[in-house]
Amino acid sequence: MRGNITRRGKSSWRLKFDDPIGCGQRTRYVTVRGTKRDAERELARLLSEMDRGSLVEPSRLTVADSLRQWLNNAHELSPKTTERYRQLAEQQIVPHLGAILLQKLKPAHVQQWHGTLLKQGGHGGRSLSARTVGHAHRVLHRCLQRAVEVEMLSRNVASAVRPPKIEAHETQILTADQIRDVLSEVQDHPLYPVVVIALATGMRRGELLALRWEDVDLDAAIVKVERSLEESEHGLRFKPPKTKHGRRAIPLPQMGVEVLRAHKLCQLEQRMGLGQGKLEPSTLVFCTVESEPLSPDDLSRDWWRLTITRPLPRVSFHSLRHSHASALIASGLDVLTISRRLGHASPVVTLGVYGHMFHDTGREAAEAIEAVLKR
Repeated sequence: MRGNITRRGKSSWRLKFDDPIGCGQRTRYVTVRGTKRDAERELARLLSEMDRGSLVEPSRLTVADSLRQWLNNAHELSPKTTERYRQLAEQQIVPHLGAILLQKLKPAHVQQWHGTLLKQGGHGGRSLSARTVGHAHRVLHRCLQRAVEVEMLSRNVASAVRPPKIEAHETQILTADQIRDVLSEVQDHPLYPVVVIALATGMRRGELLALRWEDVDLDAAIVKVERSLEESEHGLRFKPPKTKHGRRAIPLPQMGVEVLRAHKLCQLEQRMGLGQGKLEPSTLVFCTVESEPLSPDDLSRDWWRLTITRPLPRVSFHSLRHSHASALIASGLDVLTISRRLGHASPVVTLGVYGHMFHDTGREAAEAIEAVLKR
């Protein structure tokens, strides 16, 4: 074997080998704890990586340092995503793995970290859900993958450990009767127009609040989704949809058209009364009195307060989108059409979220193929 192994202590060994650099070479030293057999295996691994050209430079960078450096320069992430990733990093990753040298992080560390978070990773030592642990795992995985890409790591150890399995659960939705009750209860409330359009189109909160009158064709009963409003620690900003399927045209039901016509007239009268002039094509459909964007978080909070003060089901504003999807599924609409209406990247995403709502058509399929076979 190239290189040599020297005992440094009872269970400590020094590995020495030459690493070619250009026309010359340099001597590398690595300390290994364990048995001599462990040292031999580590030396063999290092020499193998050197031969493949994947041996990385030694670094004292910790997991915490790596996370912070990546997030400070992760220009591919949106401000909102960066903000959420930073929270997960500082609250769920750094306290448990942050002090470990990046190049010393092992799959066993990641596995143990999962268990710790599930038991006592939350505020005050409370347990965390498998979903939250999965989000934290994704942040760590992306950070490590970036380190692999810049050749600080030879492999992504987070790929060797699966995040905790998330138990399937029923998505919060309103039934058809509940939808009618909700519309009746909020008809006199300022949120009524946006609630109706949320239920009528299945648009996301940010998409609704980014909607301009130029995106709405009431004669053709079409709403075009061209952008979304995002809220982060840096404020509000408009951004394009994440995928090409996010930019879409959604046919409106008649009730949606009627509500938007009435809302447009009310908005125009309000603007004229305040001396703001007529509605411009770029005017937001749902906005403040000063025609400024509404805060998505404020919209969610206002909706939640409404569910508390009135006899309404205690569901989040986002559940109105789920309720829209549920109504389409119950009507027998195919998954591809539903996926396109919701702006999902693919029908696979739709099935992942709403698959449990589709009826089992196995018997119908068997009967259909039986009819073909007997011809």
